[in-house]
Amino acid sequence: MAGNSFGEIFRITTFGESHGAALGVIIDGCPAGLKIDTAFIQSELDRRKPGQSNIVTQRKEADEFEILSGIFDGVTQGTPIGIIIRNEDQKSKDYEHIKDSYRPSHADFTYDAKYGSRDYRGGGRSSARETAARVAAAAIAKQLLKHFGIEVNAYVSKVGKIEIEKSYTELDLSKTEDNIVRCPDAETAEKMITLIKEVKKDGDTIGGLVSCVITGVPVGLGEPVFDKLHADLGKAMLSINAAKGFEYGSGFAGTELLGSQHNDAFYKDENNHIKTKTNHSGGVQGGISNGMDIYFNVAFKPVATIMQAQDSVDKDGNDATVTGKGRHDPCVLPRAVPIVEAMAALVIADHLLRNRNSKL
Repeated sequence: MAGNSFGEIFRITTFGESHGAALGVIIDGCPAGLKIDTAFIQSELDRRKPGQSNIVTQRKEADEFEILSGIFDGVTQGTPIGIIIRNEDQKSKDYEHIKDSYRPSHADFTYDAKYGSRDYRGGGRSSARETAARVAAAAIAKQLLKHFGIEVNAYVSKVGKIEIEKSYTELDLSKTEDNIVRCPDAETAEKMITLIKEVKKDGDTIGGLVSCVITGVPVGLGEPVFDKLHADLGKAMLSINAAKGFEYGSGFAGTELLGSQHNDAFYKDENNHIKTKTNHSGGVQGGISNGMDIYFNVAFKPVATIMQAQDSVDKDGNDATVTGKGRHDPCVLPRAVPIVEAMAALVIADHLLRNRNSKL
C-alpha cells in the first residue's frame, strides 16, 4: 500500500489500524536540538481522542503515547523519532454485521476492490483513528514552529446551516476550547451543540466547516509551480477523513468580486516591512507566503455511519441492509479541529525546513 508518508524534509510515515494493537508514526527530518514538551504532545492527543464529550463517539481511549526513539534527555537528536499509541478499547464485534457488506459512503467497497481484502473492524487503515498518529507528529511540528514564532489555530465555524457571522479577526481564538464543539463564539456554539444533540437523537449525522488561521509565517515559503504552499495545504486537508472541500483566502466568495476589489494593495508599515492593506490572497501569492496571515476553510461531510437502516449490497452483489452499531461521532467537527491544525503545522514545518539547514 502506497501513500503512508507525507512531507519532504519534515516527513512522517504513519502505521497501524483502528482495531490493531497500536497506531504509530515515524518522524524523519526533525532538526536536532529542539526541546520537546511531552505534556504538550499528550494535550494535543487529548483534544483529538474519542469519548471527550457527549457529542462525539464514546469509544474510551486514553491515547497515551510512547516515544521509542529520536529524543534523548528531552531534546531531539536529528534522528528518526518513533511514537506509538496503543489501542485499548476495541469492540470489533460491533462490526461483525458488515463483514461482508458495504456501508454507504465508506471506503469498504473501494478498499475491497483495490486490495482484494479489507479489515472491516472500524475501517482498518482507512479509519479516522489513524489521525491520532498525525496529531502526535504535529505536536512536535508545532513546537518547532513556535521556535520561529508561528502559531496554528483552528475552530469550528459552521455546523449544518448554523455558522459564525464574523471574520476570524473579530474572534478571540483563545476561547475555542471553552466549549465542547470548539467554536470561539459562545452564543453560536450553544446553537451548534443543540443541533448536534438533536441529530444524534435521530440516529443521524451532520457536517460543517472548520476554519484555520496560521500567524507568524515568514515571507518565502512555498514554490511557484507544483509545490505551491496553498496546494500543499489543500492536499493536506483533503487527506483528512470526511474532508470534502478546501478554500483559502477569499475562496469561492472571491469569485463575486471585481479585480479592483479583490487585489491586495501593498504598503510599508512603521517597521519598514512590506504588507498588504487587505488579505483576500489568504497570505499566499504565486504559491509563496507573503507574510500575512494564512487562513482557510475545510468542509467536512456528515459522518457516513448513521444509526438508521440503509440499502446496500454485499461483496457478492446481493441486496443488503446496513445499520450502524457501536460508538460513532454524530459530527466529526469538534475532533477535526486538532487534526486540521496538525496537517497545517506539518505543511508549514516542512516548507520552513526546505528553506533552512538541518540545525536550529
